Amino acid sequence: MNNREKSAIIIRRLKKEYSGAPRTMLRYSSPFELLIATILSAQTTDAQVNKVTAELFKKYPTVRNFAGATPEKLARDVNSVNFFNNKAKNIHKTARMLIETFGGQVPRTMEELVTLPGVARKTANIVLSAAFGLNEGIAVDTHVKRLANRLGLSKNGDPVKIERDLTTITPKKEWSNLSHLFIYHGRKVCQARKPDHAVCVLADICPSRNI
Repeated sequence: MNNREKSAIIIRRLKKEYSGAPRTMLRYSSPFELLIATILSAQTTDAQVNKVTAELFKKYPTVRNFAGATPEKLARDVNSVNFFNNKAKNIHKTARMLIETFGGQVPRTMEELVTLPGVARKTANIVLSAAFGLNEGIAVDTHVKRLANRLGLSKNGDPVKIERDLTTITPKKEWSNLSHLFIYHGRKVCQARKPDHAVCVLADICPSRNI
């Protein structure tokens, strides 16, 4: 079995296992809110981000409200997430750039999104997929990285290289599905310390089943 065939089997089984699961656990009501929530989510749990944004989006309901605040004030509002100072600065710069360059709207291309402060390919892929239904790539977070390595789909550690490996063996229409399904499976079964092979629907095709 080659990796293209394995990828197809993995997606089919995980779709059945996690049918109906939401695209992201982050709570948002607009592409801009998703962008902000995703920037905040780096090295912070989605649950913690949701606690922060519940109040944050009430206090700053529009991109202009974020742009009109100061980085220092935003930092106080998000100080319960990791690296809150840098994230606050990036969010403020991003809000200003959206107004000055993109007419206050979140752009719909990878090339434009990654020009925003604090936005790399992972964040851009999440926004494009969840907010706009666009498959421009595969969002590689810690779960996707771990599963890609354990399942033998990539030997790389760099997220950009892992994304390249996965996109070459997965049909484009399934790119966002693969990331979404890997994240759920990584949280529930294939956890960092020890995968639960006894309940894993991929155990028979997983090279790491003897971990």
